[in-house]
Amino acid sequence: MDNSVPVQPSLNSAYFTPAVGNHHVSDDEDSEDTTPTASLLPKHSSVPLPVRYSPEDSYCLVYWIFFLLGIGSLLPWNFFITAKHYWIYKLSNNTNEDGNEERRSDLSDYFESYLTIASTVPSVLCLILNYFLVNRLSSHVRILTSLFVILAVFILTTVLVKIDVSGCRTEFFVGTLASVAVVSGASNLFAGSVFGISGHFPMRVSQALISGQAMGGTLSAVASIVDLAVAKDVKESALAYFLTADVFILLCIITYLLLPKLAYSRYYMLAASSSPGLMDDGGTVESSGGGDSIPPLQPILRKTWVLGLCVFYVFFVSIMVFPAISSGIQSVHKDSGSPWTTTYFVPLTSFLLYNVADFCGRQATAWLQIPGPTSRVLPVLVVCRSVMVPLIMFCNYQPRDHIHTVFFTHDVFPVVFNCLLGLSNGYLGTLPMIYGPKVVPRELAEATGVVMSFFLTLGLAVGSAFSVLIVHLI
Repeated sequence: MDNSVPVQPSLNSAYFTPAVGNHHVSDDEDSEDTTPTASLLPKHSSVPLPVRYSPEDSYCLVYWIFFLLGIGSLLPWNFFITAKHYWIYKLSNNTNEDGNEERRSDLSDYFESYLTIASTVPSVLCLILNYFLVNRLSSHVRILTSLFVILAVFILTTVLVKIDVSGCRTEFFVGTLASVAVVSGASNLFAGSVFGISGHFPMRVSQALISGQAMGGTLSAVASIVDLAVAKDVKESALAYFLTADVFILLCIITYLLLPKLAYSRYYMLAASSSPGLMDDGGTVESSGGGDSIPPLQPILRKTWVLGLCVFYVFFVSIMVFPAISSGIQSVHKDSGSPWTTTYFVPLTSFLLYNVADFCGRQATAWLQIPGPTSRVLPVLVVCRSVMVPLIMFCNYQPRDHIHTVFFTHDVFPVVFNCLLGLSNGYLGTLPMIYGPKVVPRELAEATGVVMSFFLTLGLAVGSAFSVLIVHLI
């Protein structure tokens, strides 16, 4: 690919030396300079005078819309993996019985590992497609199409809750994996497009989007626990659970349609254009030329390859053990029969604690952005997370067919390990994601957001393959 494509300097470029002059800087840009990563942004703008004065984000509406879209981007995946009791019930040998006690089957034992693979492989392919569509198809079309596809699949999943599949469990298993593949592909097309758009905004908006993704996992975990507590049986719990997801996806569609109506978001989308452009009715910027070109990949990778590898390895380690291993860790006192050790142990210690810790780690990047984008400490910290894999493997994961040794025989260990896994995933995964679009020229910000999302999803895909190996190894 020709790496000599001219790129105009912009607010985003960390390596642009601003022209000397007495320019007025908007309050929003000035507030960005108070962060530890102020060096990422130049002191003065090179954009035309008409777009140099930024409106305010009234009531932080744009911030909260991106936070909500962040929730929606990972909520479908989290709702699928958190409904562990429902999938075990559907794939066990007694779905036509009235009792709630499940019997073990091969499908239910390895469902989460196969679910992870089914979700990540199409995600990688869709993100590659998304990169080629950045300049060919408006983000407005990509985002709305993805959301409607997700909504349609979740409505189908909700309907299947009430259908008895005891006579066709294998077909239900294959159909569920197909649904997961479609939803994951659409979700990543949606997430990559939204993250690409957020690259045009100040860093706080990208951080809101990524924090929202963690909140999506937290909300799904809370919804699962509430459903288990109030529902009379597994089917009623799952019905309320998936209906919640349907409503939330619909809410994401409504709020996204509101985004172009706000002056703050329209300003940054207009400023993102490398040449004077016009906004269409959907709020997307149409450049005066080059609409069919593919963004140059080589200049992006030259600036972001270390950050991309950090993102890849963070999520590679996380997905190896969550949820395939962590959700299989049982209380060492399960035989006591108490609700804590049987019904609520896995939803609380695996899903809820991990997602709350992940959210805290991501939210911390709003106030603390250390180490910086060029620091060698960042990749060192990322590699150090490898220790989480053996720590979680040697908790009380069941069933254990090959490695029978359990080193951590107290319930407090999976609690601590899941918290550390989530906290480090949130913080070390978010930093390079928000750095990426800010170390390239503004004209490449959206494409860079897609590239960073690709590294993330590739880490999930490779890690999910290793999670299957670990499950069979144990």
